Amino acid sequence: MSLIHSPEMHKNLIARIPRVTGSDLREWFHRLESGPSFMRHAERAQWLADEHDLPHAYATAIVHEYELQRRLRLNSA
Repeated sequence: MSLIHSPEMHKNLIARIPRVTGSDLREWFHRLESGPSFMRHAERAQWLADEHDLPHAYATAIVHEYELQRRLRLNSA
């Protein structure tokens, strides 16, 4: 199941993650990096939601933001 968020909705979800989940993005990114190596966005989001009992919308937003920031890091290197 894939959710597509508008840029504004994504921004709002990302802003609420620390309050809703109790962890900041850096911690979630670390969990993604140390978790199973799924190739697909949807698989990563599903694992994150299941493993850490997150609402799917937040898991999807975390994975999307992780991928955006990773691309920026790789492109600037």
